[in-house]
Amino acid sequence: MNLTAEQLVENYNRFLEYIDLHITGERQSNLRQLYLDHQERIMLMPASSKEHHHNAFPGGYVLHVMNVIEAGFKVIETWKAMGADIDFTMEEFVFAAINHDLGKIGDEDNEMYIVQDSDWHRKNQGALYKMNPLPEFMLIPDRSLFLLQQRDIKVSLKEWFGIKLHDGLYDESNKPYFIAYDKNARLRSNLPYILHQADSIAAKVEYEQWLKGSTKPKISHKTDTNDPHKQELLNVFNDLFK
Repeated sequence: MNLTAEQLVENYNRFLEYIDLHITGERQSNLRQLYLDHQERIMLMPASSKEHHHNAFPGGYVLHVMNVIEAGFKVIETWKAMGADIDFTMEEFVFAAINHDLGKIGDEDNEMYIVQDSDWHRKNQGALYKMNPLPEFMLIPDRSLFLLQQRDIKVSLKEWFGIKLHDGLYDESNKPYFIAYDKNARLRSNLPYILHQADSIAAKVEYEQWLKGSTKPKISHKTDTNDPHKQELLNVFNDLFK
């Protein structure tokens, strides 16, 4: 699947607008600078290495993150309708969603995904990319959190749990957090559950789009910070997090 240069730029600018609209204070400028410093890398990154996983094409990472954010807004609406406690702020959710897969960029000097140069792997495994051996091995959530602290970007406790646990029980190391036999060991926020569900929805939809040959992002709202209706948008989003 191929996105045009214009689509890559448009999607990346829209991605940055989530930071402008939802993240506040010094964190906003520091986070924006992190993504600007690696602009070309992030703009062209896939979300995974194999075509049958999800968004394994240039620009796939940015689309995936936006899809997770949008899916998350809808998941939150469902949880609220069922009477659940939305015990985190809009900023905490969006921050965790934006950065949940940040570790996929690699480290400050080296990208993680590089183009697969083996025809056999491309044809027989659908592996369009391979892992760059230069970055030191880290699990994706761990690298995400490391990169944030490296840039002095503060992470709240709920955001930490959301990023760390976004893969749910697909990651064996998360098991003690999700399966607790002591009430004091249970997760104390719904953010990790909601972010995991949003990530799962986005990945499944992206897989189905791959089957259909489509790359259209499911974006339901404008995030242009120059939009005259910005305050109206903020009011709508704030209602979700009351």
